[in-house]
Amino acid sequence: MLHGRMQPDDKDAVMRRFTAGDVDVLVATTVIEVGVNVPNATAMVIMDADRFGVSQLHQLRGRVGRGSAPGLCLLVTEMPEASAARQRLGAVAGTLDGFELSRIDLEQRREGDVLGQAQSGTRSSLRVLAVIDDEEIIAEAREEAARIVAADPDLTGLPALRTALDALLDEEREQYLEKG
Repeated sequence: MLHGRMQPDDKDAVMRRFTAGDVDVLVATTVIEVGVNVPNATAMVIMDADRFGVSQLHQLRGRVGRGSAPGLCLLVTEMPEASAARQRLGAVAGTLDGFELSRIDLEQRREGDVLGQAQSGTRSSLRVLAVIDDEEIIAEAREEAARIVAADPDLTGLPALRTALDALLDEEREQYLEKG
């Protein structure tokens, strides 16, 4: 049994032993969410699963069943059946489709500031549209915007649009858009 703080070399040794099958049970924090590939890991129990978001639960669940044996992930909670947390856990338990789960996550957390750093919540730079409800319109608008910018990158032919963009975009938002 390991107690206290572990040094990096100790952690590596434990992971090597777990990967090799010398250790049957690994108790870990969510640090295992990404970057851990142990094909012989087949079961995971997530205690207080209601404390995690949809995408994090999906990432954690993806750590088991990576080898030839199927995986099992148990989401443990004491939240009431009718709670939003239980609905979230039910959604994760109900599908392995990451795209469907991202849609559920977006519906629950909202889009946040799509041109900035606020990733969820009531603050949004969208005034008339909602990402989930209007995805077709948004896709069409994106295609049209790409066509316009390809034909006139500085928007010299559309001075009103250039003025509106200059008023909307501060340096941070402009850099965000330039990243693609």
